[in-house]
Amino acid sequence: MSLGFESTQSVAIIGGGPGGYEAALAAAQLGAEVTLVERAGVGGSAVITDVVPSKTLIATADAAVAIAGASDLGVQLFAKDGTGKPLKPEIAINLAAVNKRVLRLARQQSEDMREALVEAGVRILSGHGRLDGNRTVVVSTDAGGTDFDRVEADTIVVSVGAAPRELPSAQPDGERILTWTQLYDMTSLPEHLIVVGSGVTGAEFASAYMNLGAKVTLVSSRDQVLPGEDADAAAVLERVFLRGGMTLLSKSRADRVERTKDGVLVTLGDGRTVEGSHCLMAVGSIPNTRGIGLEDAGVQLNESGHIRVNRVARTSVPNIYAAGDCTTFMPLASVASMQGRTAMFHALGDTVIPIERRRIAANIFTAPEVATIGWQEKDIESGLINGTVHKLPLAANARAKMMGITDGFVKIIARQESSTVIGGVVVGPRASELIYPIAIAVERRLSVDQASRVFTVFPSLSGSIQDALRAMHLVDAAAR
Repeated sequence: MSLGFESTQSVAIIGGGPGGYEAALAAAQLGAEVTLVERAGVGGSAVITDVVPSKTLIATADAAVAIAGASDLGVQLFAKDGTGKPLKPEIAINLAAVNKRVLRLARQQSEDMREALVEAGVRILSGHGRLDGNRTVVVSTDAGGTDFDRVEADTIVVSVGAAPRELPSAQPDGERILTWTQLYDMTSLPEHLIVVGSGVTGAEFASAYMNLGAKVTLVSSRDQVLPGEDADAAAVLERVFLRGGMTLLSKSRADRVERTKDGVLVTLGDGRTVEGSHCLMAVGSIPNTRGIGLEDAGVQLNESGHIRVNRVARTSVPNIYAAGDCTTFMPLASVASMQGRTAMFHALGDTVIPIERRRIAANIFTAPEVATIGWQEKDIESGLINGTVHKLPLAANARAKMMGITDGFVKIIARQESSTVIGGVVVGPRASELIYPIAIAVERRLSVDQASRVFTVFPSLSGSIQDALRAMHLVDAAAR
């Protein structure tokens, strides 16, 4: 259905992940003739092997933690033996059943997205797409690469995503040495999972498998988990990891990972070795931009192979746009989606609001979750911006006490002169939900006073956001 005007343009999209999917919907809504090329399935790796599966697994881990911690709230689970004597049952994880559910939900999400595109009038081609100049997409529609379709288009969107980075000294075999796309083939919980890499992916899976009951060792080449993130957030997460029994090896670079008779052997840069049953390699990703004709079409890439784009997702070629993890923008599914829509609004003449990095909310789905928006405390410490910070522990919140929450905090960052909210951090359960009011304050340039005047429910975790904002008013008043 068109949104008020008809476009006579044609749009071809390579890649049906979040960026390509949203671009296709937006273009169809604006009346364009849209063709989407996708080789793995609508939703791309984000839905089929990455975001949807991993967060489904994490939801299961969260449920296991909730059950295990229920006794702290007075909920006790017992079974009875033949004599009527109560027994305390153990929590068991059926990983085969968990992974079966994970993959089923991923397939269902992919099918739902496909149906939405078909309903919107998008033509979907299954195959591998590449550019032939700046107005033609060639689609290989068979496994042998002998059958082709050619799609002529006024505007092209490249949204081909990224794949796990593989190291020559730690080649994945899909059985013991794994990438995050291969975890869902496991039928039983790993006895000892070694996670190499403490960025977002490594931290999320280390947290999930620890909470599912596996022994976990996290190997980090940096001095903290989640390097580059808020230091206080990383400290909370490390404390939770250690309390849960995880082994943290900081400043420890993995030089080599080898398959042994019944497990893996990880050799560190200083000569130490770690033995485990499985190893997850979480050492970043590489864009899927090779061999699809970008350079020949004049599209500029950086040294890592990512496509250079501006704030409306436009590349160096005026009628070619790019979205998602294959670009130089932030590798988040939400960002890919926004890039896809923004690209189509710009190309087809609709109202465009360029994407601003400082207004992008991000979340790390560990337990507890870590959510951020805008400028951070380290930016103030480094002198990039003149601001003030207030941090409030969640443990002081009445609702948190009721729920048994002891870890986490709310941190608000405001501009020193105007008290405008310019950033924030939330560490706690469902931080991905709690960051939203702070994101609104950042987007709408609200002052701490304006944001604090919005009513919150008592008791609620969001009340801690209001309390932190109110405390900053008092600090500001004292300064005046």
